[in-house]
Amino acid sequence: MRKLIVAEHISLDGVIQSPGAPDEDASGDFRLGGWTVPYGDELIGEALQDLFSQPFDLLLGRRTYDIWATYWPHQHDAIADQFNRVAKHVATHRPDSLGWKGSHALKGELAEAVRALKKVGEANLMTWGSGEMVNQLLAAGLVDELWLFRYPVVLGHGKRLFDGDSQASSFSVAYSKNTSDGVAITRFERGGEVRTGTFRK
Repeated sequence: MRKLIVAEHISLDGVIQSPGAPDEDASGDFRLGGWTVPYGDELIGEALQDLFSQPFDLLLGRRTYDIWATYWPHQHDAIADQFNRVAKHVATHRPDSLGWKGSHALKGELAEAVRALKKVGEANLMTWGSGEMVNQLLAAGLVDELWLFRYPVVLGHGKRLFDGDSQASSFSVAYSKNTSDGVAITRFERGGEVRTGTFRK
């Protein structure tokens, strides 16, 4: 069964909205778009290369899909070539308006559709952004890996990761490095149930 990998640029207070540009997603009067840009770093680039080096299909929420579909088809670099080539699976109620080459609408209830999608094919599923969809998949226990690029900023408001009823689960750290500007790059793998205990004197 292929894995579902969720990768996110995330602030200290859990915001994942509009990391790459001021006009990327200004919904909810979000005015701090592009908050990751000043932290560009070689280590971040290496981690992204590692992430993109494995075969993958994209799994995207509709808002992220619409943002990406207006950008990546017009770019000409290694990442754009990959994104334009791979299959794009999209959670949407408007399947007829998916114009990006290789796009397919998920059918039926989200968790069941993704559960079925994980059982077919060999390439892993990779998700960026798509916060509302990711929170539903976390609640269903379908996320196998988290690649979090955690930036040393507090944004105060915006769309957040873990903004819902996630399934209680533990993750183990498979990779962790910090950039010179304080960005923590961490890859988490699902580890099972949450363990508890009691501190005793």
